[in-house]
Amino acid sequence: MIPSAMWNYFDCNPHHAQDVRMASISEPRDTADSQRRKPVEYAKENSFTILGISGRRLAAVLIGWFFVIFDGYDLIVYGTVQGALMEEWNLSAAQAGTIGSAAFLGMVIGALLIGRISDRIGRKFAVIGSVVVLSVFTILCAFAPGPVVFAIFRLLAGIGLGGLVPSVNAMTADLVPSNKVSAWSTVMMSGVPLGGSIAAVLAQWIVPFDPHWGWRTMFLIAFVPLVIGLPIAMKVIPSDKEIKEDYLAHHETEQNQVEKGEKPGFGAILSPKYRTITIWFALATFVTLLAWYGLGTWLPKLMTTAGYDFGAALNFTLALNLGAIIGSVVTAWAGDRFGPVQAGSVAAGIAGIALLFLLTGPSIFWVYIILVLAGVGTHGTQILIIAAISQFYPQRLRGTALGWALGVGRLGAVAAPQLAGLLLTWGLGVNSNYLMFAIAALLSSLSLFILTGIQRREKAKNPQPASTVVSHTDPQ
Repeated sequence: MIPSAMWNYFDCNPHHAQDVRMASISEPRDTADSQRRKPVEYAKENSFTILGISGRRLAAVLIGWFFVIFDGYDLIVYGTVQGALMEEWNLSAAQAGTIGSAAFLGMVIGALLIGRISDRIGRKFAVIGSVVVLSVFTILCAFAPGPVVFAIFRLLAGIGLGGLVPSVNAMTADLVPSNKVSAWSTVMMSGVPLGGSIAAVLAQWIVPFDPHWGWRTMFLIAFVPLVIGLPIAMKVIPSDKEIKEDYLAHHETEQNQVEKGEKPGFGAILSPKYRTITIWFALATFVTLLAWYGLGTWLPKLMTTAGYDFGAALNFTLALNLGAIIGSVVTAWAGDRFGPVQAGSVAAGIAGIALLFLLTGPSIFWVYIILVLAGVGTHGTQILIIAAISQFYPQRLRGTALGWALGVGRLGAVAAPQLAGLLLTWGLGVNSNYLMFAIAALLSSLSLFILTGIQRREKAKNPQPASTVVSHTDPQ
């Protein structure tokens, strides 16, 4: 799963690796100005290039994508084993929903904490730390003796899960050209449904294999990023200092702002300059993730409750994730063509309308179509929100802004499994869940429509490019 191009750039000789430092990213300091680095081309001539970057820069971004695949796997894995857990531990739907919410609560903590660490300490530290926490506690879930310990491990794994996406996306936005941020955000987030699809496919074979070790094996797969991905990441991801200096060499205005003493932090993104968009991005993320994670966690159980067998229910989950992968391509084009907030508003609206059609009791064929559209609209919208945040805020606030939106927004992910379980426990049936997820998607569309209006007003007031919100919102 690791692209061979990642190995082509660096020499495995330890002495050479020590000398290479960051030749592909940064040049020696200019003798005329020892405080700054000369901007270096993102892609070297005649080198293997993807979306404007090559060499070690490309290797770092691709290993980040590899980690996001396992982030997506971990998001969906609980939904694929939920039925087995309920049977083994005699759990009610409400109790299963509470356990499902544990990981999402951890994600709130992780996104807020590690997103801030990403700006404060550095991108590499945040990415590596997230992977270690996520992998270790996911593996421990396989050895949980009961639901309480399992929920605690899921909570702790969720901290790494929540920190990984904002830190990887912040690192990627620092390493790629500004006009490729939307495209690379799409590539990064395509790893989420890809990982979810892997979980859905593997579960069909692994979970029924053994009543005791079947579902537990699904969590042991977390050894892969720990054993394979982590050593590569330590090698190819630039140091935190090198990433920052390289970015500032390409963005003169932000270098000046840093020199003027502007400090990153939650106070900055909640200052009058950014407060309005910060709040609306959090609200949009809240309802988007409520729909996406609610479907990802509960879809297999909802479909088996509706009368489908376990294999068919997992195929519906696969359709949702395949739709999200398709949505990654569609939203990449739409985000670049129309802008991420405009495209996101439309995508979320499509998802909401499609989910409403589940209330009509459609045939299996149309259920697949609806779930593909739901995957396109919910996950695609979240990709566009992340791309928009990366463009709306300057580099020094990017990790904090992504962490804030995903942290506060993931309260929706926390609420989704709990609410879905309660609706079933109250006897309201599966249609009540479909309606809840549809309303959430439509509210996401409305939130992004409002952000579109804010963006247009800001552009009208500030027509000249500048290092403000407006300078980061033009479609690339």
